Amino acid sequence: MYHYQPSIRNGFPRVGESLIKVNGEGELAVQPDSASVNLGVITEGKELITAQQQNSQVTTKVINALVSQGVSKNQIQTFDYRIESDYDYEQGKQIFRGFKITHILQVKIDDLSKIGKIVDTAVQNGVNYVSNVQFKVKNKAAYYQQALKLALDNAIQKAETIAGSLNVTLIQTPSLVVEVGATVQPFSYQPEIMVKSMTTTQIEPGQIIVRANILAEFHYT
Repeated sequence: MYHYQPSIRNGFPRVGESLIKVNGEGELAVQPDSASVNLGVITEGKELITAQQQNSQVTTKVINALVSQGVSKNQIQTFDYRIESDYDYEQGKQIFRGFKITHILQVKIDDLSKIGKIVDTAVQNGVNYVSNVQFKVKNKAAYYQQALKLALDNAIQKAETIAGSLNVTLIQTPSLVVEVGATVQPFSYQPEIMVKSMTTTQIEPGQIIVRANILAEFHYT
């Protein structure tokens, strides 16, 4: 997207000089270097205290198993904890079935080669819900700076193309550059229920897309 117009000073076009406005786009594909995954322990029972105790025991077992795989305890935190009442409905009547306890841990992982093993270990030790696997980059700012440079180069190339089509001389240093927006598109693994009979889980990190957009104005003569 672009347009050009005469440059205005004091209400009149500046003699011999006009303006080109362009959008510049920069995109960088980056290998992720960290990940996070939500691991849940869901237990059900008619007695609330008993269900809570069972959930706590399994959750503790899962945490200990993750630590044995090299996950630091400060990389494990509670993401969600819920106590819900479950009901059945028969002939329009609500019948109490029991309580459901949900404890979801968010686990941060630095060694991506271990993520499948970590998920498997958690499932083998009592986790029955896995969701929201996300791959990330730690130094997003540095990659965004690179994407920003690509966006500026893209804007200059567009302005040169337009100037060449108009047979005019472009002043390559932009008179104005506005940062329009940035996006970092993480790679996500869709939420899913995991079962204990699973074999080794293969989870691929893919790539993360870092984008930068600018608006630039160039003069030409």
